[in-house]
Amino acid sequence: MLVLSSPSGAGKTSLAKKLIAADENISMSVSMTTRIARPGEVNNKDYIFVEKQEFSKAVEEGGLLEWAHVFGNQYGTPRKQVEDTLEQGRDVMFDIDWQGTQQLHEKAGQDLVRVFILPPSVSALEERLHKRGQDDQQVVKKRMSEAANQISHWAEYDYVIINENLEKSFEELQIILQAERLKRERRIGLSTFVRNMVQKM
Repeated sequence: MLVLSSPSGAGKTSLAKKLIAADENISMSVSMTTRIARPGEVNNKDYIFVEKQEFSKAVEEGGLLEWAHVFGNQYGTPRKQVEDTLEQGRDVMFDIDWQGTQQLHEKAGQDLVRVFILPPSVSALEERLHKRGQDDQQVVKKRMSEAANQISHWAEYDYVIINENLEKSFEELQIILQAERLKRERRIGLSTFVRNMVQKM
């Protein structure tokens, strides 16, 4: 499980999309949310949009691996889709904040790789938020205020990428993923392979 976290506007969504497009062995976890869909967003693709009652029911029944309140809305990760993907031998990427990451780490620490994406500067972050054109001035101000809280959790992550250049940051993310896949404990069937090799010597 690969987690990407960052303050809004630091570029994690762009990095996630590039990685999904480039690597067929990883898929995006689709979060459940109580927020209203933005223009162009597709239900069950960008998010699973639900009413608050349905979200609360999923929490009560243990159907979410993690969940959190963000900007007055609730976000969570449906357990079944993640477990099904992992059972197929594929990696799952998460676009979640530090609260969700902490919950995932408590439940699946050994299987989790945490990457925090930082903007190159405060001014660059604010500029990116304005350029997106998705939020009004008041929401941008609120996101900038929340960014300081998000960034304060950077040290809880395994890796940190400073996203000054998208292509360079993407290369770094690919290197992280490749290195983690090559770790001994993640190499499925490696023990059997080595044992068979030794038996033939």
